[in-house]
Amino acid sequence: MLRYSFGLLASALIFLSSCRDFVEPNVPYSEFDTGAYLRTIARTSTTFNFFDLNASKFALTLEAVDIEDGKTVETVEIRVRHRRLVAGVGLRYTPQSDVLVKTLQASDFQPNADSRFLRTTFEVTAAQAIAAVGLTAAQIQGGDVFEFRLVLNDKFGRRFSSDNVTTNVAGAPFYASPFQYPVSVVCPSNLAGTFTFTTTSITAGAGGNAAACGGSASGSVTLTAVAGTPGQYTISDASFGVFACAWGDTPPGGGVRFNDSCNRIFFSGTDKYGDSYTIRLVSNDRTRLTFDWVNSYGDGGRTVLTASANFWPAGLFTNP
Repeated sequence: MLRYSFGLLASALIFLSSCRDFVEPNVPYSEFDTGAYLRTIARTSTTFNFFDLNASKFALTLEAVDIEDGKTVETVEIRVRHRRLVAGVGLRYTPQSDVLVKTLQASDFQPNADSRFLRTTFEVTAAQAIAAVGLTAAQIQGGDVFEFRLVLNDKFGRRFSSDNVTTNVAGAPFYASPFQYPVSVVCPSNLAGTFTFTTTSITAGAGGNAAACGGSASGSVTLTAVAGTPGQYTISDASFGVFACAWGDTPPGGGVRFNDSCNRIFFSGTDKYGDSYTIRLVSNDRTRLTFDWVNSYGDGGRTVLTASANFWPAGLFTNP
């Protein structure tokens, strides 16, 4: 009897406790306030091509997320400012605060087949962004950044943007709502390939024998794009045959890189002996690229790199 009575008492206590937790949570869900955010569905275009600004644009597909499936959105301001990193100075902004370049209306958000929330697709051309910040295309440089910022205004008079969004909403993949998008001015480079070369006017540093080259060296050289570093290429023989004929040595190797930065070509890094390389463009008929080069040890020459017709970009240049 005692065991039976104790079992009934324990069961009753468990039942009453579980019922209390269920029917009386003490959390005022009905009084919660709700906000709104813009989920990034597609980043259609988030760079400007320095060589083709007229055809460049910033374009996104956005989804308005709120308690009414996007219907609380009144307007979305698209604002922009220009940013440039100036050597020895730091970041310079034009203007100092972003300016309005475009406004989306509630009617721009429409139903879609993939979700219950309203969506919109918009674009801002590079020309519109440049004019908005008070610059001209001639003043734009490769590496510049246009900072686009969205401001969502809802029908309750509230405002949501990058200055009041939480880190989780801005960065988490589910929300994907940073409200701010950097659009870089990029300089596409496509100089990878294998080319024939002829090097003349050969010089050799102390201990080398330029005369052994017989006046010229020829062969082939390969430029290979460095992954993750646009415009930078490894080079199979940075001496363009000079190490072989003047020194009986293998190519320079090491960390020598051939660079193309918005059409400015230059060498960076050092070879297996720690020597650096410089280059000066002589001519470019788009098939034959002719340049003088020299390393810090004194090896050098005038090299002609031959590619297929119209391969080399017309605007290539080197610093004086």
